[in-house]
Amino acid sequence: RSSDLYARVYEELLAIPVVKGRKTEKEKFAGGDYTTTVEAFISASGRAIQGATSHHLGQNFSKMFEIVFEDPKTPGEKQYAFQNSWGITTRTIGVLTMVHGDNMGLILPPRVACVQVIIIPCGITNTLSEEDKEALYKKCTEYLNRLRNVNIRTRADLRDNYSPGWKFNHWELKGVPIRLEVGPRDMKNSQFVAVKRDTGEKLTIAENEAEPKLKDLLETIHVNLYNRAAEDLKSHMVVANTMEEFQKELDSGKIVQIPFCGEIECEDWIKKTTARDQDLEPGAPSMGAKSLCIPFKPLCELQSGAKCVCNKNIAKFYTLFGRSY
Repeated sequence: RSSDLYARVYEELLAIPVVKGRKTEKEKFAGGDYTTTVEAFISASGRAIQGATSHHLGQNFSKMFEIVFEDPKTPGEKQYAFQNSWGITTRTIGVLTMVHGDNMGLILPPRVACVQVIIIPCGITNTLSEEDKEALYKKCTEYLNRLRNVNIRTRADLRDNYSPGWKFNHWELKGVPIRLEVGPRDMKNSQFVAVKRDTGEKLTIAENEAEPKLKDLLETIHVNLYNRAAEDLKSHMVVANTMEEFQKELDSGKIVQIPFCGEIECEDWIKKTTARDQDLEPGAPSMGAKSLCIPFKPLCELQSGAKCVCNKNIAKFYTLFGRSY
């Protein structure tokens, strides 16, 4: 199933948990039979964002454009082709930026970061001899080659017209997962300092353990980013069975699974009823809640005879609603 492949991209590469499901009649691709989707959550704004969709078009478009094939079971007869449409786009970069980023800039998951480790020489002062400075740069280059040899994507920032502090800020902004700091004192002690971009934690590592320790650290960062985002999603996705509960949870920045009849008119009513005067973000338009998906694995089972939140129709399924980008 294409939604499983999408989920793997988000979870295994981007460290972003997603909710898999099917779009409602109102939100599905116009002209298609049905649409499946993966939805992510941005806790900073309390909004969901569509990760990627897959559309089953049935024979609707093949009939319009006369796309036919020879029926292998009945020679001489033609059948209209069944079609689908799916793919993942640069939207994923925006989702990644909003889910993991902080006030210092990007935080890139190690598996997709083009630079996984940035090496920065430190402790270069006016009293440091030219000989010691050259030895420090040589040590940085040595680390660079060692890490590249074990397929860790590494760069060394040896520019001498910028201070180490400026470089720290520069590479933090770019979201590089690990900063490797090495100074004259580190060289004497055969060690270096590794700084994790996701938590800011500093670790002193022995020079001869560089490769295995940094590989482990990259994996730890991925797991931490995923777990942090998963905890965010878990604590912000709730169930509500009445319109009052739904509105309250929505206004506290959550996405909500509600019993829903699936009718387009009902969905329009929900969107209009949940629109509010105050913006979630300065400059953002006020918006009501829209359906995000009918989850393949809802948080709880729909009780027989349960009413839709509109209180008019019988609910068909729990549907995830929320304010969305």
